[in-house]
Amino acid sequence: MIWAVPANLKQIHDQGRHYRWPRPESCPRCRNWRVWGHGYAERYFDGFAEALRVRCYRCPACGCVITLRPESHFPRIRSPRQVIRECLHQRLTQGRWPPTAFSPSRWRHWLSNLKRQILARLTNTWTRGVWAGFEELLLRGQTPVARVS
Repeated sequence: MIWAVPANLKQIHDQGRHYRWPRPESCPRCRNWRVWGHGYAERYFDGFAEALRVRCYRCPACGCVITLRPESHFPRIRSPRQVIRECLHQRLTQGRWPPTAFSPSRWRHWLSNLKRQILARLTNTWTRGVWAGFEELLLRGQTPVARVS
């Protein structure tokens, strides 16, 4: 399970294992009050050449492993939410991608995945447009640019 928390990537990079991650008060799955430290997992983020270590916890009652992730990023996506939002908004409103250092192929993946998410989650009768679909998926707690599974 991924748990989004306020975190600073630069501090995580600089402090490594000494970064003070918040500890869940209870298991998000079964609400057991005991949650044990379960080590670290390496995750890649834009702007950092090497993987950063993010904290993991484990519930002894249900076995759920809780991996903490900065709330500025979607689960399984390297780029910050704000960058994705700005790139897609410019493409959908102005018809061109913004001049940034990211790969254009990544932008196209975001857009095609967004369209697939709209078809899968909002049905093929969605008529309010792609950008409105992005916003609606966010309101529903979905990752708009994730691959549809």
